[in-house]
Amino acid sequence: MAIAGILFIVAGAVLWWVQNRQQRRCNQLKLARASKSADLEAMATAVSKEIGGGDWRDYVWLRGTPQTSAPLTSEFKQVPCVSYTSTVVREYEETVREKDSSGNVTTRTQRGSETVSEHQQRIPFDLVDNAGQVQVDPEGANIESVEVLNDFQPGTPTGGMLSYGPFSLVLGGEGGGGPRRTLGYRYKESVLPLDRPVLVVGTASDSTGNVAIEKPTQADQPYIITTRSHEALTKSVGQSAQIAFWSMVACVGLGVVLLLAAIVG
Repeated sequence: MAIAGILFIVAGAVLWWVQNRQQRRCNQLKLARASKSADLEAMATAVSKEIGGGDWRDYVWLRGTPQTSAPLTSEFKQVPCVSYTSTVVREYEETVREKDSSGNVTTRTQRGSETVSEHQQRIPFDLVDNAGQVQVDPEGANIESVEVLNDFQPGTPTGGMLSYGPFSLVLGGEGGGGPRRTLGYRYKESVLPLDRPVLVVGTASDSTGNVAIEKPTQADQPYIITTRSHEALTKSVGQSAQIAFWSMVACVGLGVVLLLAAIVG
C-alpha cells in the first residue's frame, strides 16, 4: 500500500510539471500579438531605421492561406501541399499465454500494430492575407495537419511488396504467419493544403534580411501552424492545463491517503 501511495505521488509530481508547462504555453498564446502581414513589414522597417536591421523579434499570430510556386505532392493521395506525413501501419493479431498466481494458464488473442513506413516533408511557404504576404519557415513548428487518407487494406501483399497508388515498399521478413499474424496494412496521410486558411503562431523576425515567421527562441513560446482559430487553440491548451491540474490533485490526494493508511496499519 505504501508503494502504491508513493507511485501516485510521483505521478502527481509529473502531472504538476505538465500542468505548469501547459499553463505557460497558454499564457504565451494569450500574449501573442494579433497581426497582419503588412503590420509586420511596417514594424520591421521602423525598427531597422532606429537600431538597424536583423535584431527585431515579435511573438505574433496571424491567419492566411499558404501559397508557394513549387508545392509538395503527398505520397499517397498526390495532394498539392506545403507539408505532409504519410504512414503505413501493419495491423496484426497474436496469441498471448498468461499464468496466474495459482499456475493456471489462459490464452487470449490480442491485436496490435507497428509502423512500417513513415515519411514527413515540409517546405517554407508564403502566408497570404488581405494585407499582403509573409514568408513562413515551418522548421520546428507543431503542424496540425488535415487528414486526407485513412484506408485499411486487409491481407498480406503479393510478392512482399506494398503498393498504394504511386507508392511502393518492399517489406522485410515479417510476412503473415509466425507469432504475429498480419491482418492488413493501414495507409494514413495528413497534409497542410494550399487552399485552406491556417493560423500561424510564432516569432516574426528580420534576421535573414526579410520578414519571416520562424520558431521562437524562448522555450515556452509555442510555434504552431493549425487550421483552428486562435481562440480555439488557446482554449484547448488552457483545458489541457486544467485537466492536468485536477489529475495532479487526485493523484497526490490518493497517494497521501494510501501512505497514511499504510502507516496507521
